[in-house]
Order: sequence, then structure tokens, then C-alpha cells
Amino acid sequence: MCTVCGCGGHVHGHGHSHDHHHGPDGDLHFGQGRAGTHVAGVSQARLIEIETDILAKNDAYASGNRRVLRALGAYAVNLVSSPGSGKTSLLCRTIAALGQTPLAVIEGDQQTTNDADRIRETGARAIQINTGKGCHLDAHMVGHAMDHLDLPHGALLFIENVGNLVCPAGFDLGEDAKVAILSVTEGEDKPLKYPDMFTAAKLAVLNKVDLAPHCDADLDAYEANLRRVNPEIEVLRLSARTGAGMENWLAWLHARLGEKSRGAA
Repeated sequence: MCTVCGCGGHVHGHGHSHDHHHGPDGDLHFGQGRAGTHVAGVSQARLIEIETDILAKNDAYASGNRRVLRALGAYAVNLVSSPGSGKTSLLCRTIAALGQTPLAVIEGDQQTTNDADRIRETGARAIQINTGKGCHLDAHMVGHAMDHLDLPHGALLFIENVGNLVCPAGFDLGEDAKVAILSVTEGEDKPLKYPDMFTAAKLAVLNKVDLAPHCDADLDAYEANLRRVNPEIEVLRLSARTGAGMENWLAWLHARLGEKSRGAA
């Protein structure tokens, strides 16, 4: 995992730390270290030990985030996908459609505040997390962002993860659900190539369906491959650009938030 891909800037207790600085609007900027493809002089057994330690520390932070969200009756969605799937466009359209529903957004990218700026233009509260060389958000980063968001009771929290179908699958952020967004332009075999991500997701959003006729996309093949790796996954087809199918996505969010709020009452 991250001991292999080189984004070790998030490790606690192994020569790295969560050093960060605050930017405008409370944005958070983390690790600037060099990424590598291996750790020279470290055995595979030691790498596994380090990775296990990383995940254990992450899970402890995730449990803390989950307790906070449960107390607030807030529902957190971890949006995961490869770059270019349309996550931010879908999020902007979703925020506009949700109207007065209380919500906030945590944006994850390696650099820039471009996506958070787009979210703020909708009027929503947003915190940008820049991970530096890191290829995913982790629970400590998300908890720190949550501290600055001051989430109201019964809110939706959208966490837009770094565009990557590998490492985010293994890092619990304390969210209620991972939602994997898959563009029809990416190829029907994506779920088979990256099964861990789609196995971890509760819902797959098949986005850009308006483009399906133009790229010979077989939507049924997408769904079949998603269910090959995760028979329990829910699948929604929509277009963030045209709005087709958005009502089903909004209904899913309202239903999940309602369940969570009732549980906290």
C-alpha cells in the first residue's frame, strides 16, 4: 500500500509526521516529501509491519471521527474515483439540488484549491486538504478538517478523496459509506482492474451516461462487472452534466441521512 507507493508523509512514529500549515479559508496543506517506489534496505516483513501500524493508527482516528458523526446524526460520504470521473461536477450539482439541507465538504487533492473554490462558489462550506505527495486522505487529516467545519446536527458531510482507485480503498476515514464514481468513458473493465475499491464501496455512481452513445459504452457490462467484484453494491446511472438520474442519487442521500439522524435521536 502506501509503504510501496511512497506517500509515507502521513505516517506517525516512523520518522514522518502530520506537519501542515493553514492556507486561506482554513485549508490544510500536508506533506511535501519526495515520493518513492520502494524503501531501500527495508525487508518485506518490515514493510508489512509498518503498513499494519499505519492502518492501526489510521483506524483509531477513524473511530474518533465516527463517534463525532454519530453524536451529530451527520452522514459522511467518502467520494472515491479515478481523476476525471466528474466527482466535483457531481458534487456541485448535488449541493445545488439539496437546497436547505445542511452540509459541508472536505476536498482532497495533492495540490491547488481549485475544487474547494468551485464548491465555495455554490455557497457551501468547504475545507481543502492538500496532501502534498500523498495519494489519499487519511482519518487524521479528515478529523482535523472536521474540527474546523463545525458541522451542524443532521448534516451531510461529503469527503472528496484524492483521485486514485488504489490507496483510498484501504483507508477508513470514519465515513458512513464509500461511494465510487465511475465515468462511462473509463472502460467497462475498471471494476475488474481495481476490485478493492469497488468491493469497499456501498454505492457505485455510473456518471456521464449522456456520453455512452458516443463512446460505445455498454452500461449493462459496467453493472455486471461491478457486481462480479461486489454482489451487494448498489448502482445508480446518472449524468451530472444533464441532470438525468440525479433524483435517484438525491433520494439515496436523503434516505441514508434520515436513517442516521433517527439513530442519533
